[in-house]
Amino acid sequence: MNLSKLKPLSGDASFRKFYRYNNNIIIVSKKETKKNLLIYDAINKILNENKIKSPKLISQNYKLKSIQIEDFGNTTVYQIVKKNNKKKLLYYKKIIKLLNLIQKIKTKRIKTFLGSIYKVPKYSKKILLNEAKLFLDWYVPKKIKKKNQILLKKKLTLVLKKLTNKIKFNNKIFVHRDFHISNIMIKNKKLCLIDSQDAAFGNVAYDLASLIDDVRLKTSTRFKQDIFEEYIKTNKKMNIENFKNDFEILSVLRNLKIIGIFTRLSIRDNKNNYLKLIPYAWRLIEQRTEKNKKFIELKTILDKYFSKRKRNKYEN
Repeated sequence: MNLSKLKPLSGDASFRKFYRYNNNIIIVSKKETKKNLLIYDAINKILNENKIKSPKLISQNYKLKSIQIEDFGNTTVYQIVKKNNKKKLLYYKKIIKLLNLIQKIKTKRIKTFLGSIYKVPKYSKKILLNEAKLFLDWYVPKKIKKKNQILLKKKLTLVLKKLTNKIKFNNKIFVHRDFHISNIMIKNKKLCLIDSQDAAFGNVAYDLASLIDDVRLKTSTRFKQDIFEEYIKTNKKMNIENFKNDFEILSVLRNLKIIGIFTRLSIRDNKNNYLKLIPYAWRLIEQRTEKNKKFIELKTILDKYFSKRKRNKYEN
């Protein structure tokens, strides 16, 4: 098969390339990251074994850094709700049911297509902190004068550490880590989950924060609260106060990470399409930190260094 004759599909924010061939999807990785193909399939295998529809492996050519997987078509939940807003609540309720299924997964090890064993990692507080610090590594140098960067980075690092230490729940729940409606597809009227290779055992609130405070889809405060309450209704035995605490912290940390990642994609990879999403990521951070005591220090620092103008302005 000559990939040069195939037209690449519009890709994601990753190092992979996607092609459609014979009603399947071919994923090609770079040489230095081809191990991710093993992980990609291993996680999909875990999901399918737990009755969550995910792409099945059709064939693999690991030496040539490619795998061929099941094709779910082109329709995401994002596309559906953008076209028909009236269907939004219906689909989000279905997604909450899907999330509850994901959170029941206990599988910690799985055999890869090469016969090795993949162990699902833990999404530790250290990893959360390092991801949030992508904001410091990429966005701060782009927006802040060099003479002010060292002090700002020290202040933010300290505050972010304090926030991660305020997280209540342990890392015991299977989390997708990129759980939003662009990664949920519809095939034969069923929800299908994609882009799951970063899954880990982490905080129970993480995927809900990713779903509700999704930078790709603007939703009202009322709608966000409705979906939050829909999840709580199905998990009544949970400590709601602790869950809400973690949900808010994880949302803020995630959106700081997203601002950092989108800036990195522009600077390092020349992928500028994501920059236009940064102002809404800021709005999401503002919504969670406004009049919320645990975020006073963070909000004070962000307000001092990042004006409304800076937050709303994005450029290549």
